[in-house]
Amino acid sequence: MSSPASTKRTVAAVHAAPVFMDTEATVDKVIGFIEQAGREGVDLLVFPETFVPGYPYWIEAYAPLDQQGTNAAYAEASVEVPGPQVARVQAACARAGVGTVLGVSERLAGTGTCFNTQVYVEPDGTLLGIHRKLQPTYAERIVWAQGGGATLSVFDSALGRIGGLACWEHTMNLARHALITQGQQIHAAAWPGLSTMAGFEAVADIQIDAMMKTHALTAQAFVISAGNPVDETCLQWMESAIGPQKHIAAGGGWSAVIHPFNQYLAGPHTGAEEELVTAGIDLADINAVKVWVDSHGHYARPEILGLRVDQRPLWHDEGPREWPAAPVDDAAPSAAERE
Repeated sequence: MSSPASTKRTVAAVHAAPVFMDTEATVDKVIGFIEQAGREGVDLLVFPETFVPGYPYWIEAYAPLDQQGTNAAYAEASVEVPGPQVARVQAACARAGVGTVLGVSERLAGTGTCFNTQVYVEPDGTLLGIHRKLQPTYAERIVWAQGGGATLSVFDSALGRIGGLACWEHTMNLARHALITQGQQIHAAAWPGLSTMAGFEAVADIQIDAMMKTHALTAQAFVISAGNPVDETCLQWMESAIGPQKHIAAGGGWSAVIHPFNQYLAGPHTGAEEELVTAGIDLADINAVKVWVDSHGHYARPEILGLRVDQRPLWHDEGPREWPAAPVDDAAPSAAERE
């Protein structure tokens, strides 16, 4: 891990597919990437959208009445935060000294309600907090509830001021600006394999590229964008569970690290090959960009333009929580022990 006094970090987008709909096996895979990152000197990992237990691609491909069983299975495969699966990730981060932003389908404790969530973990294993996607997109509304302003946050991490958004949440300019006003330095962007969906083959990567560069420049922040390629495990699971479909194909994913002045520092990487898309960043570069444009300072023009963000708790578990949560003991069983 980089020295806290240093402005230099090594960051990586995880370009990979989960072990689709197998929560524990996917958490094992997450831990494998964290361990790899520790060996390779990576300070921060960003995972794709709802990597655990996988993005529910069937919502785009089948009639709603045909999805009832799979949607119930998805809620069951979702994880609680805090919870045992996240505790395993925290312990792995502490062992490897790697910070992680992990996309999960989060189940609200005691309910069947789920959220599209990013989980923020420090290199020492501390659970900083979560961000729940404000507005599930299109058919996503079938499986995920709306998040609220209480989790629209930038976290004061040991690695810098980190916040993020999921997928087309990046089209919500005021949500992006809410992060800008909190002094964001590193942006974690989570995406599914959008280009694998019918009608998006020619436009998805162009859209993602545009949104990621726009946020890098307008926020004066480093953007780490992680995309999930669709693999045969996913396609076979959907066909077995619901039946044949022609709307989702294998491949896709778009992952990159982008400088605030819009240079690619790594990637973009697309397609089925899994890798850590890794780059060195220097937070001191942000100061040079802000000489030109400072959206948290002289370019904000607060006497003309204003932003209202309602940060009151929306869901019953948001009020009493106190972040950051302390690291947990490394007592969770390994994959071998679970067998």
